[in-house]
Amino acid sequence: MADKQLERVAQWEQEKEDKAAQDFRLAQQHADLQRQRLSQLEVYRLDYMRQSREKAQQGLNARNLNQQLAFVAKLDTACEQQMHAVSQAKMVAEQRKTQWLKQQQKRKAVELLLDKKRAQKAALEARQEQQLLDELATQRYVRR
Repeated sequence: MADKQLERVAQWEQEKEDKAAQDFRLAQQHADLQRQRLSQLEVYRLDYMRQSREKAQQGLNARNLNQQLAFVAKLDTACEQQMHAVSQAKMVAEQRKTQWLKQQQKRKAVELLLDKKRAQKAALEARQEQQLLDELATQRYVRR
C-alpha cells in the first residue's frame, strides 16, 4: 500500500512540475513580448525623430516644433514605461524558473526514494526466491 501512495506522490509531484514548467514558459513568452514591444516603440521613436529632422530642415513654425517635441516626450515616457514592463516581466520569468527548478528537485527526490523502495523490494524478492530454490534443492538432496 505504501508503494502505491508513494507512486501517487511521485505522479502528483510530476504534475506540479509540469504546471511550473508551463508557468515558466508563459512568463518567458510574456517577457519576450514585452521586449518586442519595447523594440517596436524604440524603432518608431527613431523613425519619428528622423522624419521630424527632415521636416525641420524644410522649415517648421514654432507651434509644429512644440507639438513634435511634446510627442517625442510622450514617446520617451512610453519607452520608460515599457522598459519597466520588460524589467517586471523578466523578474517574473526568473521567479517562475526558480519555482520550476525547485519543483523539479522535489520530483527527483520522490522518484529517487521510489526507485530505492523498488530496488529494496526487488532484492527482498530475489532473496526469498533464492531461499525457496535453496530449500527445494535441499529437499531433493534429502530425498535421494
